[in-house]
Amino acid sequence: MNNLLTAGFLDASLSVDANRPDSGPDVLSLLVDVLGHGVIVVGEHGRIIHANRVARTELSRHRVLDRLDGEIHAVTSADSRTLQQALSMAVAGKRSLINVSGGGLTLALAVVPLKPDAEAWDVRIALFFARAEVCESGMFGFFARSYGLTQAEEQVLAILCRGLSTPEIAIQLKVAVSTVRSHVRSLCAKTGSSGVRELVNRVAVLPPVAPVHLAQIH
Repeated sequence: MNNLLTAGFLDASLSVDANRPDSGPDVLSLLVDVLGHGVIVVGEHGRIIHANRVARTELSRHRVLDRLDGEIHAVTSADSRTLQQALSMAVAGKRSLINVSGGGLTLALAVVPLKPDAEAWDVRIALFFARAEVCESGMFGFFARSYGLTQAEEQVLAILCRGLSTPEIAIQLKVAVSTVRSHVRSLCAKTGSSGVRELVNRVAVLPPVAPVHLAQIH
């Protein structure tokens, strides 16, 4: 049976038919692996049951979260206590939103209890990672190409999505402010956006698909 199904990710009545040629035992795992947000399913005490590629990438970096003896831990003792408290709340059926920090990064985690219909299943809890940056979506490049953005315009858009102002972008790219403003006007014109806010929002709501390079991570 699918790992995510047995983890309580899905009602058994909605599972794929293993006898169909176009389905397989890991079809849901494959689906979760292409998400642009990290997802980890753990047991009551934090034992990792499943982690998608984005989550495995973050765990391998040992910046904010780590895997110790098969269990999820935060890298700092304070955050570990916060995480354990959130897991305890999830066992009681309560959701929470926490931050874990380390290596110059702060990561927001939604800790969500999973409630399968089958009472025989053990407690399962999902940890949903915030996406580190808007432009980290695997759809960002498709967005740029679909509107015919130049390499310079794509670079400016990526920095805009990080929240930098026009003068700050000019300093980072070592160009004149007028050059950045010209790129921004072109970006808005090509994408039909009324301004920077709408432009950035259009990128922010792109489908949460992971960048292609994560497909190489196992």
